[in-house]
Amino acid sequence: MMRFAALMIPAAMLAACGSGGSPTEPPLQNDIMVRSNAQQKLFELNDLDRAIALKRAIADQGLRCSQIVSTGYVTRFRDMDMWTATCSDDRQWALFIGANDSVQVRLCFDNEKVGLPACTVQPGTEGGTGLENMVTNKAG
Repeated sequence: MMRFAALMIPAAMLAACGSGGSPTEPPLQNDIMVRSNAQQKLFELNDLDRAIALKRAIADQGLRCSQIVSTGYVTRFRDMDMWTATCSDDRQWALFIGANDSVQVRLCFDNEKVGLPACTVQPGTEGGTGLENMVTNKAG
């Protein structure tokens, strides 16, 4: 039994190494894009509703953003949609939204340092707070 175990341990370790492949090869990208209804809806929301949704996502992570100044779609990153939200305190947040509607939030300032995409908004997806378009009640 000991002899069998002595032979199987190196064989198992060798099998765990796999066929290899150079470590410099980029990871395989999945050609299938899965996007949840909530992810798709962010593209369809008006500026005000999108600002509210992103602000809520930031607050749910225990982070602060007193007022959203601008929002925008950045890119697709590892099966997540990446959005950005700039707050009135000049903090810019990166929001990574997964197909399971999970959200990860981090400061854009740190993204490039750790190999994440820069928070550069795709043209045509920019949005503000939407407050400038609201009809105000001017009772007088």
